[in-house]
Amino acid sequence: MFLEGKRALVTGSTSGIGLAIARAMAAEGAELVLNGFGEAGEIAALCNELSARHVAADLTSAAGAEQLMDGAGPVDILVNNAGMQHVAPVEEFPPERWDAIIALNLSATFHTARLAVPHMKAAGWGRILCTASAHSLTASPYKSAYVAAKHGLTGLVKVLALELAQDDITANCISPAYVWTPLVEAQIPDTMKSRGMSREQVMNDVLLARQPTRKFVQPEEVAALALFLCRDEAQNITGANYTIDGGWTAE
Repeated sequence: MFLEGKRALVTGSTSGIGLAIARAMAAEGAELVLNGFGEAGEIAALCNELSARHVAADLTSAAGAEQLMDGAGPVDILVNNAGMQHVAPVEEFPPERWDAIIALNLSATFHTARLAVPHMKAAGWGRILCTASAHSLTASPYKSAYVAAKHGLTGLVKVLALELAQDDITANCISPAYVWTPLVEAQIPDTMKSRGMSREQVMNDVLLARQPTRKFVQPEEVAALALFLCRDEAQNITGANYTIDGGWTAE
């Protein structure tokens, strides 16, 4: 188990992609710190399953990120995965939703990374991974905040990669297309409303329309790539943005 002796913090890890990444890292011996929302009993069951700790924190503020990092302690692997979405035309997009999406999907990575890096430098090893999106490379209508945040995230990761290149700390993005997670499912009603479509039309004509494979990405596929990027064999992979998008951004 190649992650024994490493502490990994995965944000948004009580469900979806984050949970799949946490499970993959726990299977390789990492000490897990979970973060995310959910029922107390379900979170306790996950902590028991993964021999993990859970730190509750609202990452839409710098104070929340600091609370998370204080609770987690020094981490060797930081996976910024927590995210949110809202779908609406720009003239109808609530400013408070814009602020929250930028804060969670982009600013939280800055705040957690700035607090994680000192320990990684002292240890002489570190991995910073971010769940971006195909929307870090391309755009879709009605997703102004999400697309802006994900484009910004790739730029931030490149800066981290350059600054930390000689410290044996890598920083990379993983950009999946639509993964069947609670986040994706939750945006279906908004898309139905904004486009006047049925659920089936949103699924087939919006969500999967730009994925040539016509298949949802599975969380375990994302987790497998995240795990590889933590291996020593990936020490020279940094500042990269890996797509798992069924060919979406190849067009």
